[in-house]
Amino acid sequence: MTWSSHCRRSVAIASLGALVITIAACGRRQIVQGECRSVHGADVCVWGEKSGNTIVAFGATIPVAAIENAPAEAPMVWPPVALGTFSLPAEVSSATGFQAFDVFWEAHGHPPEPYLVPHFDFHFYAIPLGEVEAIDCADSTKPARLPTAYELPDVSIPQLGNLIGLCVPKMGMHALAGPELHAPTPFHQTMIVGYYRGHPTFVEPMVARQTLLERRSFVLDVPDVPDRPANVHFPKRFRADYDSTAQTYRLVFSDFSPAGAP
Repeated sequence: MTWSSHCRRSVAIASLGALVITIAACGRRQIVQGECRSVHGADVCVWGEKSGNTIVAFGATIPVAAIENAPAEAPMVWPPVALGTFSLPAEVSSATGFQAFDVFWEAHGHPPEPYLVPHFDFHFYAIPLGEVEAIDCADSTKPARLPTAYELPDVSIPQLGNLIGLCVPKMGMHALAGPELHAPTPFHQTMIVGYYRGHPTFVEPMVARQTLLERRSFVLDVPDVPDRPANVHFPKRFRADYDSTAQTYRLVFSDFSPAGAP
């Protein structure tokens, strides 16, 4: 509930003993529901979260059924095709600059080697879906600076050629955490930062299917992204909250920071 005219009236007539309770009720967080799409037979939904009139978080709800029902085999299609594309609620876009979300299933993973395990890509874009769809990787401009300890590798893939900055059409370039990129073991979960035309455009929790099937909450570090667009407030925190009753994960970004903020 937000501080509506109803809340103000309630406070005006409340007794002193009830005043604290009334204010607490008026200050509760409120979910701004966004679009839902069926992914592997289960509804994935996007949303924002408000405290009063302020957006304090946004994210997506992923049913475990969508993970369990992912096919073990899938045809190789280039460019990859999203399982679902979503516009984030207008209040989220207005407050943070993040505008879109999509989800991909990688049945066999993809190069580089640590990522050759079945996994899901969850992209949250600071550009509208129309611009995401227009990304063709013809522009090979890399950003001048990357987050600390991140790398933007060129990756050669048989039959596809050399992907500059690991650029994938309808996604963009993928900056990866260096220590993980060079690890001898498969990844479990990671945070990717996406770019196109030299500018940061998305953040992506990429999570192995096996990790999601463990049904446990987890957090991922969100790096400080240099040279963010002035109109985009990047999140500082990410968590995946598992709800055992609903059998869902809530992917939650929060603590937004404008460009130039520490």
